[in-house]
Formats: sequence, C-alpha cells, structure tokens
Amino acid sequence: MAAKARRQKPASRALPASGSRQPVGQPAPTAGDLRARIGIAVAVILVAVVAVIGADVVFGAISGGGGTPTASPTATATPAAQSVSAAAPSSFGVVVPANGGSWINVTPDELAQMLQHKDFTLLNVKTPYSGEIEGTDLYIPYTQIAARASELPTDRGAKILVYCRTGATSAIADQTLIDLGYTNIWNLDGGMAAWQASGRQLVNKNR
Repeated sequence: MAAKARRQKPASRALPASGSRQPVGQPAPTAGDLRARIGIAVAVILVAVVAVIGADVVFGAISGGGGTPTASPTATATPAAQSVSAAAPSSFGVVVPANGGSWINVTPDELAQMLQHKDFTLLNVKTPYSGEIEGTDLYIPYTQIAARASELPTDRGAKILVYCRTGATSAIADQTLIDLGYTNIWNLDGGMAAWQASGRQLVNKNR
C-alpha cells in the first residue's frame, strides 16, 4: 500500500525585523503626515500665546481704570533749577547757564515792559560810551565791573539788567557779576542794536 502522504506543514510567514512592526491595518505615516502634525502643533502653540497676551492686555486695561493714565511723580528740582526759579518766578525771558550761576536774556519788547514798572538797576557796559537806553542807572565799562564793584547795589540778590552794543560784552559783564556773588542778573539780548532795530531810540548823556 502506498504510504500515506505526509501532511506538509504550511510555510511559516516571515516576521518583520524587530522594531519595524506596524499595527495591523495602519500604514506607516508619510513625510506629509508628519509635516501636517507639526503644523497643527505650532498653530496650537501660537493660539495659546495670543490668548495669554490678550488676557494680559484686558486685565491691564481693567486694573488701570479703563486706560486712564496715572499721574507721573513730580520731578525734584535741582539746586540750579531752584535758583533760577527764585530769580525768575515767571517764564519771562530765557535762562542762560553760566559758570557758577545763570542770567536771563530778555528781548527789547520785554525790556520795554519791565521799564514800565522798573524794579531793577539798568547797567550800560558798552565801551566806549555811545549812548544809552532811557532809564539807565549806571554806566560802567565791562572791563571795569570788578574794580568799580562799590558802585553796584550792595545786595547781592538785587535785580540788575545789563546791556551793551550787541550783547557780546554784556555777557562778559554778566559772568563778572556772577563771580562777584550776584544772583539776579538779566541781560538785553542783542543789546542797543536790537533795541534800535525794534524802533526805539537811544539817548546821549555824555557820560
């Protein structure tokens, strides 16, 4: 009798290498899938950041009283600013810093206003003498200010307004007065030339 045919075992299927198995029925993600997932993650992060920033803005607006700015602290005046304020309580004129102090420049129109209620010593320092503004109290060449200091007001806080021909030498006289201790010094910007250019006249006292 023919021998019974041996039953052949079905050939075993080759298993994939370790670490490369994929879930049954799920294909491996492609490069396009990975890019899509990364894009979604980035979008989620951006949305979260925008939400946080928006919350901060809203909270700041509420806590700040609806956006109403708060008053800034008042700046503390420096000693120099305080001395200028004492010399010129108003905004009249322009403060000119100097070595050890300052003086205030005024225009011919401002000087004309000041002369209507004169409360200062008007000092002409032009050399040589070539006329003066009506109401001048003293004529002392700018080179002689220190030597003739006894003719000046004894009160170092007295208001003194200085002028010359163009304003150049009166600035030198202003600094000399500061060096002598005077603290309330005024100066005619442009001097007698500016005074005449404004339509006003000089007088000659033959000093």
